[in-house]
Amino acid sequence: MTTSQQNDPLGITGTILAEKYRIDSMIGEGGFSVVYRAEHLIWQQPVAIKCFRILAQAPENKRDELLDGFIQEGRLLASLSSRSAAIVQARDIGKFTTADGMWIPYMVLEWLEGKTLDHVLFEERVAGAKPREIHEALALLEPVAVALEIAHAKNIAHRDIKPANVFVIGDPRGASPFTKILDFGIAKVMADHAAATAELAQTGKEITAFTPNYGAPEQFSRSYGATGPWTDVFAMALIVVEVLRGGIPAFEGDDFIQFAVASRDPTRRPTPRTLGVPVSPEVEAVFEKALAVAPTDRYPSMGRFWAALHEAVFPDIAWNPGTTSGVSSSITSSPGGRSASRASMPGPLQETLPRPSGGTAMMEGAPSLPALPGPTQNAPQAPFTGPVPMATSNTDRAPVADQGKGLMAFAAVAAIALLGGSFAAYKMFTKPAGNTPTVGSSAPVASALPSASASVMATAARPTECPAGMVLVPGGKFFMGSDEPSFKLWQPAHKVILDTFCVDLHEVTAAEYKECSDQGECKRPEAAPNWPKVAGSTDEEHEKKREAYAELCTFGKAGRESHPVNCVSWFQADGYCKWRKKRLPTEAEWEYAARGSDGRKFPWGDDDAAAGHMNAGGKEWAAWEKAQGLKLTGTLYDIDDGYAGTAPVGSFPKGKTRFGADDFVGNVWEWTADWYETYKAEEEINPKGAPAGDRKAIRGGGFNGGVLLWLNPAMRFHQVPDATTPVIGFRCVMNL
Repeated sequence: MTTSQQNDPLGITGTILAEKYRIDSMIGEGGFSVVYRAEHLIWQQPVAIKCFRILAQAPENKRDELLDGFIQEGRLLASLSSRSAAIVQARDIGKFTTADGMWIPYMVLEWLEGKTLDHVLFEERVAGAKPREIHEALALLEPVAVALEIAHAKNIAHRDIKPANVFVIGDPRGASPFTKILDFGIAKVMADHAAATAELAQTGKEITAFTPNYGAPEQFSRSYGATGPWTDVFAMALIVVEVLRGGIPAFEGDDFIQFAVASRDPTRRPTPRTLGVPVSPEVEAVFEKALAVAPTDRYPSMGRFWAALHEAVFPDIAWNPGTTSGVSSSITSSPGGRSASRASMPGPLQETLPRPSGGTAMMEGAPSLPALPGPTQNAPQAPFTGPVPMATSNTDRAPVADQGKGLMAFAAVAAIALLGGSFAAYKMFTKPAGNTPTVGSSAPVASALPSASASVMATAARPTECPAGMVLVPGGKFFMGSDEPSFKLWQPAHKVILDTFCVDLHEVTAAEYKECSDQGECKRPEAAPNWPKVAGSTDEEHEKKREAYAELCTFGKAGRESHPVNCVSWFQADGYCKWRKKRLPTEAEWEYAARGSDGRKFPWGDDDAAAGHMNAGGKEWAAWEKAQGLKLTGTLYDIDDGYAGTAPVGSFPKGKTRFGADDFVGNVWEWTADWYETYKAEEEINPKGAPAGDRKAIRGGGFNGGVLLWLNPAMRFHQVPDATTPVIGFRCVMNL
C-alpha cells in the first residue's frame, strides 16, 4: 500500500457536510469516486458519502445539467428502494466545492454490513468450498431478481449488474442470506452525461458505463440494438453461471476487445453445459435463451427469465415475483433432500511459456501464460477467465489476507466495493491479526498499515531464530521484478519493503507431505496429474502426456521420499502449510528470499546457470521426452544433470540463496499465496496479490526448464489453483 492511499484526496475528513454529515474517514478510492464513512448528526447513524470525483472538471455551464441528472437518478433510486429492501437506499444528494476548488456532486447511501458477492465467491473458492447447485444459486440471488423485476416493470434497467454490485448480508451458505443491488442508476447517469466532461479526453480517462466482463452484445455495439431490461437478464445469467462454477467467471479475455468478441460469439455461448456444469436440458435451454446474442431472442425482463429458470428447476412450484419466499424458502436443500452432483472446477485452456525470442515453448503440465490487463506480452496469450475491471483507479491494491484474501476489518473501520466506478459502503469482517482490508474486485481501500519506518521498528523487536528446517530472511527493501525487456510480465521493477520472516530450507518433500496425509490432515495426491489441455491438441494426445508424466509424480514412490512433493494443487499446498502452522509465501516474499536486496540475477549471484547450480532441463530431459515419444520442448544446457525428473532436495548446493535455502530455482515451480496481478510502479509494503482471480502465481522454474529466462528469480508465471502437475511443488513460510 502506498503512502498516497492513506491520504484524503478531497481533504474533507473531519469536516461537516451540508450541516449534518460529519465526515469521519475515507474508506475507499476508485477511478470514479471517493467514498467516506460519515455520521448523520441528527439521526446519529453511520452513512456512506459517495463523492463523484470523475466529474470534478466538468465545465461550469454543464454542472447544473449534471446535478439534475444525479437528482433524477437519486429520486429513482429512492423510489425503487422504497419498494424493495434488495436495492441499496439513497438518503440524500448534493454538491460541494473542495478547498482547492474542485466541484464535487455526492450521494448519501445507507450503511451496509456484509460482503459483495465477488468476495463471497472468492473466499469460498479459496476455502475449497464446493460450487453451489442450481437451486442454491436461485436461493442466493432471488432477492436481486425480485428487485430487478420491480425496476423492469417500469422499464428501468440497471445496466451494470455484476458480482461486485450484489451485496450479501448474512451467512452466504445459511438458510436465509439476503442480497442487495448496489449502484442502481449510476451506470446510466455516467453514460448519459459523459459528454459533459469534455476535459476527460485530455487527461486520457474514459468512462465505461458497464463492466465488460458481464457486458451484453448491445453494450459493446449499438448495432445489436438498444440496452434495456434484457441487458440485465444477460448479466444476471452470467452471474448465475459464475456461482455454479464456484466463482469462475463465464467470459474469458484480458481486454475490452476480447470480452466484446466473447459476448458476441454465436458459436460459443457461456451456458452451464458449455462450461462444464452439469444441469438438466431444461435449465440449459433457459440459459441459452437468456444469453442469446440478439436482445430480441432473450427474455424481455428479469421476471420472465427467473420464472422460466424456476420452472425448469422446480416444475411444480410457481414463482411469484411479488415475494421473495417463492424460492429461497424452498430450495435451501436440493430437491428430494439430497445434494446433486457438482461440476469440477474447470481450468484454463493453454499451457505456454515464453522464450526470449518471442517464440512459444509448449511445456506440458506447466503454468499457462495469463492474459491479464497490462503490457503486451512477448508470448501468445491464453484466454483469461478472471475479472478485468474497467475505468478504475491505477493506484495500488491494499494488501489482503495471507491466504483467504477475504474482507477484514480493524476496529470498526468500514470499506467499499469499487469496480468500474460503482461502489457502496459496507462494514468489513474481522480476520486474523496481520491482515489489512481490501474490497471490490479492483480497487484499494484506506488502511492503518504501518509506515516503512514502523515496519523496520517492528522487525527489530521480533525473535531472530526460526524453527528447525527453516532459515531466517531479515526484513528489508528490494526492487521486485525487472525492467529487462525480454519479458513484460515482470515489469516494472518497483521497490518493496518486507518484514522479517522464516522460509523453509527446502521444498516440502514427499515424505513430509505423506506424514500429513497419514494423519488425515492433507488430501492424498492423485496417482496421475491433471492440468488444462493445450489448445489445439487432441484429447488422446493430452491423455498420453498425462500417463507419461504420472511416473514423475513423487508421492508414494519408493526412493523418492526426499524429492519435493509434486502433483499437488494449490489448495493441497495451502492445506499442508496451515497444518504446519505456516503459510504459503507471497510473491514478494518468495522473490526476496531468492535474491535478497542486492539485485542479483540468480540466487547465487549474477553468473548464468551452469552445472551444479540447479536441476533444470538438460540432456537427461530431452532423452526422457524422446523415450516417451513426446515432442521435444528444448533444453537449457548441453549436459546431463543426473535427474530426468525431480531431484532430492538440497542436491545442488551451489544454488543456495544468500540466506542459505536450497532449490529456489529448478527442481519444481513453487505455488505462492497470491492471485496473479500485473505490477505497478509504486512502492509497496508487505504486498499481496490480487484479491481474486483464476490463476495463482508460481515461481522458480522446474526440472524441465529449457529456457534461462524461466529460472530468473524475477520470473513469474501462473496456473489454475486446482491443477496438479509434476513440475509444481511448494515450500512454506511463517511470520516471526
